[in-house]
Amino acid sequence: MIDLAAARLPYSFAKLDDLMEKAGIDVLVVTSKHNAQYLLGGYRFIFFSAMDAIGHSRYLPVLVYVKGAPDRTAYVANKMEAGEHANHPFWTPHFMPVSWGSRDSIAAAIGHIKAHCPGAVRIGIEPSFLPLDSARLLEDAFPLSPMVDATGVMERLRAVKTPAELALMKEASESITAAMQATIAGAQAGHTKTQIIERLRREETARGLQFEYCLLTLGASHNRAASDQAWQPGEVLSIDSGGNLRGYIGDICRMGVLGEPDTELTDLLAEIETVQQAAFSAVRAGAAGGDLIAAGEAALARQPNRACTDFFAHGMGVITHEAPFLMTNHPVAYEGTDAGSPLEAGMVLSIETTMLHPRRGFIKLEDTLAVTATGYEVFGTEGRGWNRGGIA
Repeated sequence: MIDLAAARLPYSFAKLDDLMEKAGIDVLVVTSKHNAQYLLGGYRFIFFSAMDAIGHSRYLPVLVYVKGAPDRTAYVANKMEAGEHANHPFWTPHFMPVSWGSRDSIAAAIGHIKAHCPGAVRIGIEPSFLPLDSARLLEDAFPLSPMVDATGVMERLRAVKTPAELALMKEASESITAAMQATIAGAQAGHTKTQIIERLRREETARGLQFEYCLLTLGASHNRAASDQAWQPGEVLSIDSGGNLRGYIGDICRMGVLGEPDTELTDLLAEIETVQQAAFSAVRAGAAGGDLIAAGEAALARQPNRACTDFFAHGMGVITHEAPFLMTNHPVAYEGTDAGSPLEAGMVLSIETTMLHPRRGFIKLEDTLAVTATGYEVFGTEGRGWNRGGIA
């Protein structure tokens, strides 16, 4: 009997079983690192954290879950993960550290399915995360079994966060905002974008985050890539970064200025803030996801610089865009299937408003909100105004 509480999993087997039943799936074969990590309860093998390739193949973790039978769950791992299991055993009743590549990983998974689920079964896969050589082996092994896209099952399973998950996302957001304030304060006239980004990487790492990216603009430029462009007195800085804390994303954007913000800059950021607050006001459990989009867009339509400003919102958690999906192809290519559905307490949203001002540059706020029963909680609230550069 599996002790779910001891395993500290962020989901219930009952919910997973229900989602699988609705999707017509008997056996779930998870091959993405983020979903394997989620199903395992937060574990990801550090050796392949940055790069999957090894030898002629790649690292492919495989988690096999049989609907209604968690005692048959298997984790197919790289051979080196035996040491990880020895130190902190995985909850999965079957652990197979046998692989070095994608073919032997899926071969072990096939053997497990045949041993524990004989007959024609409906197999749920992640098409975007299943290599071609693995997919062919799986199809050849089960010629009578339909392969079902299980992407939606995992998205819905992850959509509502537990208190422990919310705590991680809050800590990640607060750490990013603190790192940004330290970075802006320490940046001086003449410091390049490359230097400022490197400072942010160190600041985030020092706070326990795994640095993922930084998108940075200086002055009137809208180019957010690293370069030798140097920050000059009076110019604005936009700093947008994602950091990962034990598998959960923090994604924030804040503004800086080298000197004191003039009246125009104060007014421009106030326009951004007005749109953000309008969207925030529509967030609560039970409200339609599309309500916050409508509120943000309505507020944007009243702003003087609406022609060069964009607003959007999306779900986030283990990855940067996940359920709830609130807008269609804006900016990432997916359907806004959740716009008409009620938000649930525990969902996490990223709300962002971006102005591409022709003279003053890239002005943006991006905030992370957790949906609550009565409204919302903003994670990482510090530094939402103009942060002064060169003061540290």
